[in-house]
Amino acid sequence: MLEVKNLQVRYGGVTAVQSVSIRVMPQTIVTLIGANGAGKTTTLKAISGLLKYGGEVLFEGKPLNNLAPHQIVKRGLCHVPEGRLIFANLTVLENLMMGAYLQQSKTVIQQQLEHVFSIFPRLKERLPQIGGTLSGGEQQMLAIGRALMSKPKFLMLDEPSLGIAPILVRTIFEKIKEINRLEKIAILLVEQNANLALEVSQYGYVLETGKIILEGTSESLRTNEGVKAAYLGG
Repeated sequence: MLEVKNLQVRYGGVTAVQSVSIRVMPQTIVTLIGANGAGKTTTLKAISGLLKYGGEVLFEGKPLNNLAPHQIVKRGLCHVPEGRLIFANLTVLENLMMGAYLQQSKTVIQQQLEHVFSIFPRLKERLPQIGGTLSGGEQQMLAIGRALMSKPKFLMLDEPSLGIAPILVRTIFEKIKEINRLEKIAILLVEQNANLALEVSQYGYVLETGKIILEGTSESLRTNEGVKAAYLGG
């Protein structure tokens, strides 16, 4: 569904990502793990059109190169960024409606709202609340819900457990699995918690200093001695 070929991203004279190639098949969860500064977030930003890059990105067999971010969202690929980046001064409902800006039908928008509430019932309880006053876990639910309002075929999630109370992390990951399983939405997941990421995904890539150094099924990566030592706490 998504194919990235020889992706290269430079910041000024510094190469942040070099020759990264990854594939995500339909209806799967693929995870990208690596240390801070490895280039994970940069890779997602390039795919979603937020950064200029070399190489090629294909979505459903068609190139995304040179498309603006809103055009990429219109194709069905949506990015939930690191740190959530909700609109802190808007209500929960207003945040969700911002995710539906490409939808023309009020009926479809209402259907998507009900769909989001079925996945995240807590958001329905918080509709009039200002987004910035939500807990970290609730804000992450809101960020994912906002993305779902665009009716995506593909989600990119960047550090969904970041800044969330441990008791809610498992809930968020269960919801990610639910979205993938029930909605048949493919997911590219970037996550510091490599154990959880490999637990919910089917395939993984290990990124180190801008390069893919290892790939394989999630199970094979979980049992790889090098991955265990570097990312899974031994």
